[in-house]
Amino acid sequence: MKVVIAITGASGSIVGLRLIEELKKRKIEVITLISKIGKKVLEFETKKQFKPDYDVDDFFAPIASSSQKIDALIICPCSMKTLSAIANGYANNLIVRVADNCLKMKRKLILCTRETPINLIHIENMKKVTLAGGIIMPLDAAYYFEPKAVEDVTNFFVGKVLDLLDIEHNLYKRWKG
Repeated sequence: MKVVIAITGASGSIVGLRLIEELKKRKIEVITLISKIGKKVLEFETKKQFKPDYDVDDFFAPIASSSQKIDALIICPCSMKTLSAIANGYANNLIVRVADNCLKMKRKLILCTRETPINLIHIENMKKVTLAGGIIMPLDAAYYFEPKAVEDVTNFFVGKVLDLLDIEHNLYKRWKG
């Protein structure tokens, strides 16, 4: 399996980093991208530096072409700006170009949106992406599994993405009814 993980300028980059870690742990090939604002937010929130595999403006990267076989693109977190660009076909950077390729090639596209509250424009953009074949997976916390720490909530989100990719895990306690 080959997965592209992109981090954009919304809060929650820790989830994207944890997702990369879990995928690599499972020997899944991971290609990373980060937007310019995503890099700033990540450094602010995590106090870490992040070196992506390709520059966000590198339209000559192999993954810019739909001929490159990838299994999925997960944008985690996905800003409303990136959602809007994808929903409206505005491929102004490599992240949105890869998303556009996923939609037209019927490959898995998962957008882990992170914004609250949301307005009608956000909802309409989510609808457009969903109708085009993408999956909207908001980073909205659940509490039924009784999280004790931020790491528990982060693992819940990562586990949900792994569920969407049909990858086994035990990152959160599943609902038993």
